Order: sequence, then structure tokens, then C-alpha cells
Amino acid sequence: MSDKMKTEKEQPTPFPYYNRELSWVDFNARVLEEAMKKENPILERVNFLSITASNLDEFFMVRVAGVIEQIKSKYKKPDPSGMTPSQVYAALSEKIHTFAERQYSCLLRSIVPALRREGLSFLSLEELDAKQKAFIESYFDKILFPVLTPLAVDRSRPFPFLSNKSLNIAIRLRLKGQEEPAFAVVQVPGILSRFLEVPSSEGRCFVLLENVIISCLDRLFEGSTEVLSASPFRITRNSDLDIDEEAEDLMLAIQKSIKKRKRGRPVRLELLQKCDPETKAFLVEMLDVKESGIYEVPGPLDLTFFSKFARLPGCEHLCFKPIVPVYPPADFWGYSDIFEAIREKDRMVHHPYESFEIVVNFIRQAAEDENVLAIKQTLYRVSGHSPIIAALIKAAENGKQVTVLVELKARFDEENNILWAKKLEEAGCHVIYGLAGLKTHCKIALVVRREEDGIRRYLHMGTGNYNDSTAKIYTDLGMFTCKEPFGIDASSLFNVLTGYSQPPEYNKMVVAPHGMRTFFQEMIEQEIMNAKNGLPSGITAKVNSLVDPDIIERLYRASQAGVPIRLIVRGICCLIPGLAGISENIQVYSIVGQLLEHSRIFRFECGGTPKIYMGSADWMPRNLDRRVELVFPVEDPDLKQRAFDTLDLMLSDNINARMMLSDRSYIHIDRRGKRACNSHREFSRLAQERLKALETQERAKPFRPLTAEDVSK
Repeated sequence: MSDKMKTEKEQPTPFPYYNRELSWVDFNARVLEEAMKKENPILERVNFLSITASNLDEFFMVRVAGVIEQIKSKYKKPDPSGMTPSQVYAALSEKIHTFAERQYSCLLRSIVPALRREGLSFLSLEELDAKQKAFIESYFDKILFPVLTPLAVDRSRPFPFLSNKSLNIAIRLRLKGQEEPAFAVVQVPGILSRFLEVPSSEGRCFVLLENVIISCLDRLFEGSTEVLSASPFRITRNSDLDIDEEAEDLMLAIQKSIKKRKRGRPVRLELLQKCDPETKAFLVEMLDVKESGIYEVPGPLDLTFFSKFARLPGCEHLCFKPIVPVYPPADFWGYSDIFEAIREKDRMVHHPYESFEIVVNFIRQAAEDENVLAIKQTLYRVSGHSPIIAALIKAAENGKQVTVLVELKARFDEENNILWAKKLEEAGCHVIYGLAGLKTHCKIALVVRREEDGIRRYLHMGTGNYNDSTAKIYTDLGMFTCKEPFGIDASSLFNVLTGYSQPPEYNKMVVAPHGMRTFFQEMIEQEIMNAKNGLPSGITAKVNSLVDPDIIERLYRASQAGVPIRLIVRGICCLIPGLAGISENIQVYSIVGQLLEHSRIFRFECGGTPKIYMGSADWMPRNLDRRVELVFPVEDPDLKQRAFDTLDLMLSDNINARMMLSDRSYIHIDRRGKRACNSHREFSRLAQERLKALETQERAKPFRPLTAEDVSK
């Protein structure tokens, strides 16, 4: 296991603590429940199923691989839950094997029949008629045959290196004149669509690419061979990077680590249940995979391809009604100058209900504005064709001082970020590659503008990445301000990131790793004190993950002191609510639905004068101790109330929300006697109504005759 995992508190806690890996599997099970829900549109169910498969791939590549590495290194200390690595791995293996059974039960017993009822069918080779067989043979000859490369395995040709997550076919052959079987491997080309639509007089029919290849294998092995069996298989490799952050060239060190990632040890082997026994034995020997790492499923392998099938052209009616972002957001209605709007008051945007385009336009206007002197921004994950990057490049070309911190260590986005870092440098931007030993995860953009009364700093701070693609499906909040205390803090933060400045005492911002843990500790302790003194108390927090043992212990103590605590935790939750004498005043909810919950919000009652904060940090050791994170207060009275209302609406959700019980299971919220509330749809409706009200108000304004003064202007 990586050093990062070892640095977390690795001794059993004296209080209840649920293992983080097992909690993650529970989260993926909640996503699978969405695939099982018959009230969800069928192609959305298909998409949820693909998400569970994609999630599981990454989990094996990083977390399961880390546990295996701990075992191999004979690391035996228990984690905060009291489990040793061997115990964690055994529990994970059992839990994930059961989960895989549920995945395929959902697919074959529920989703496939539902697809057929909608006229969408996946055909086996035996179900093809003569016309369809001729079609796939023609496709094989014209498209597949030139692409495929059969790789023989024998004494002179060792087992080939197979890339991570690639789908392959193991073929057992009989060579003419030889009694011993021979083996070969054919990779299913990832560059081609996994599903092929074939002619059909009834509905739309599809054949999987591996079946097309299997049906025509005799054309790949013509002559003196006989195909005895063909077995699809797939391997997942250890893909956690081991980066030397002290290297002289960090970019080069990361590029080398990325290459090593592709060659990591196999941690999972997926096979079909009907796999030929001799072929299975051959693969297990060649790949050196333990029995617990073998997953035999009914098929098909690699359900991630369903993400593309879920967006099948012509089937939009089988998907969720899209959530259409409003533009401009109501807070910016009537302003062509973003800077003017921010000067008047702080502004808040809620994505994807309100368009991320307003953030893009903030950087675009800054790039074009002759009064803007400098732009400074952090980038963690950006899209493939990022308009933010394009605007920053334009700003540099226009002579602005542009400084960008591109976090090269953003997991699985390293290659993309290296590409953008090079393009920004070529355009004349100052590019910083993060800090040694820390990931820079904060979301902040600073624009320095020259105005009549002097220099003014404009800020955007958010809970999500500057990624226009994920902003369409991730829920995030952002705030714009030009208040001087925030501006001073922003300049200080960037000086810490780009220079040798020591972390300052910030006016408004809370920044990790040098102050955030202490801040949250003090806020929780204050709520405990208020409860003991009979003052109003309470904690409401929305995070993606709750893992940190110290925070959990303090929340337990707060509960014991009578502090009411409401937690919205999308994913991993190591805290156990509802335990008598420990956590009976804590409620834990998880919202899983059409959109991916990503915002982080923290409310503290503070004796009757509640405060609310937003930012980039989850309650995990890595966020509080090993990352540069930013949490900021919302102080404008209107925005503050809007933030309170946002939390309240999420806590009213009884469609997407589930409640965690004291036995660590999750149940759907009881809707009896309550109006159905889907927070995702409700936020969208509210955003549309806010803008519509402003448009109606605009149309209702009386006409104003032009005066001589107007004409003279």
C-alpha cells in the first residue's frame, strides 16, 4: 500500500468506526439500486449499471490494490476500524463477489427484459438469422480483420503484455500434428464500438464485438489449426502512482509513473462462468492471480460500455428529462458586465441548474478587459476542450499576467493536465505544478483589475472543478466576490502556492493543510459548549466522504452533549449514526440520483447566529492534512439564506435520499404523508422560476419615451 494510506491513523479507534473500503462498496450498492429502480427510465438504469462497473474498476486499481500491497509487505497493523489488511481483503472479496452477482442479476433478470420491451435487444450468435450473420461476417472482413492481431503463446513467444482494463479473448487451439493444445490471445479493439447494430425487421438489435470476433475466428486461424474454445477475459491492474515528488523534473517523473501504471500487477481477473476450464487454468497461471481475485460472471464482461449504449441516438425518450441550465443565472440577470454585478454585491451560482458558462465568461471577460492586469487560477481537473484554458491562453496573448497552478497529481487526469500545462506555458502563462507532498485541490480564480479608485480584486471560489463537462452532471456551488478581505486572502494564498511565503493568518478563508483541521475542531467544540450552556446548537454538513477519525470522534461527543447533527454524505461514511449513548443525535443521509452530488457545505448554529461555509474539502485525512483546500464563509445575507435553503431542500429529498441506520445499512426515506421531493428536479425548477420571474418583471416595465438628454448622449 502507498505511504499515503499508511499515514492515516492506523490504530483501532476507541469509538465505533466503519471500515472505509467496506463503506465504499455500500455506496456503489446504492448506485446499483438506481439501476434496479423500475421507475427510472430504462436507459438511465443502463447508465447507472455502467457507473457501478466504472466505479469498481477504479476501486480495484487503487484501493484494493493498496490493500494487496499492504498484505504483500506484511503490514499487519489494524486500521481505525480495527481490521488488519488481510481481514479487510477477505471482507472485500466476499462483499464484491456478492455485489457482482447482484450486478448481473439486475442486468439479466431486469434490464435486458425491459430493453426488449422497448424494442432494444442484444442477440447471441445462436439468435442471429441468415441476414444478420452475413452482416457481421461482412463487418468482420471489412473492419475487424485488418485491425485484429492474434498473439500466439508458446515457448518462443511468451504471454503478451495486456493493457489495463482491456477486453481480450483467450483461444485454445489444436495444431495439426500436435496433441498438446496451444493458446493464443486476441484483444478486442477498444477503438471500435463495443456493440454493433445489425439489420432487424423488429426493433433494434445489437451484437457485442467480442461475439462478432468469436464467430469468425476460423478466418484468423486458417490452415493447420482447429479452434477448440474461445473465452473472453479482462484484467484490472494496480494503477496507483508512486511519484518521486523530490525529482528535479516533476512532470517527467509523473510521465514515467504513468507508464509504470499501465504495467501494474493484475489485481482482478474477470471471466465468463462458461469459460473453458483448461483456458481458465492457463490464464490463472500466466497472470498469477489468486482465487479470491477471480470473478466469474454470466456475462458480458466489462459493463462500462453501457455508458455509451445509454446515449443511443433516437432513444432520448428512454432517458431522464434533461436538466437544462439557465443562463444567465438570476444573480447576473440584466448585467452585461460581470465585474459591475460583482461590485454591487456578492453573487452565487448553483450548477448545473445555473450554467457554468457564467464562470467561463468571468475568465473570458477578464482576458479581453484592458483594465485587467492579472489572472491567477488553480486547475485540478479540466475538460478535453476546456474553454477556461482557451480564455487563459487568450489572456496571456493579450499581455495579462497569467499564473496557473495545474495539479499534475490529479489521479487519472495526469496526462490530460500535463498536456494543458504545456499549452499554457507555450502561450506565455506562468505555470506551477503544485507543491511537493501536497495536492492542490482548492477551487479559486483571482482577477486583478485597475479601476478609478485603485486596484480591485475579483474572486470566484467554488466547491467543484473548473470543468465545463462535469459541471453539467455534478452539483456544485460557486461564489463571486470583490470584498477586500477575501481579495487579500486570495493574494496571500497564491503567494503561498507560487512562492516561498509562509501560510498567513487569513481574514476570511479557511485553508488546509495549515488551518482547516483546527477550524473544524474549534467549530465542533463550540457547538458542544453551546449545547452544554443551553444555547442553540447544531451541525449540518454536506460532504462527499466522512472518514477522518478525529472529526468522527468529535461528532460523537457533540451528539452525546445533545448537539443535533445532520450529515449528507454521498459516498464513504465511517461514522455510524443512531447508536445509543453515542450517536443517537446524528442522522446520516446519502443522495444518489440523476446528478452526482459534489458540493461541500458546512452549517454551524453558533448559539443562534448560524454561520455557513462552502469549499473544496471533504472530512478526510487527505483533505485536512495532505492537500491545499479552501473553505470560505458565505456572509451576504441573501446568499446566506439561499445557502441555508439549499441544505434544507436537500434534507427534504425523499426520492434520491437514503438514511443510514445503526446497522450500517441504508433505507429509502419514508414518504408516507409527504409530498414527493426530488431535490435535483426541484433545484432545476427553482432556477427556471427565478429567471422567469425576472423576465416577466422586465416585460412588465412601462415604455419610457426618449428625452433630449438621452439623444444628446
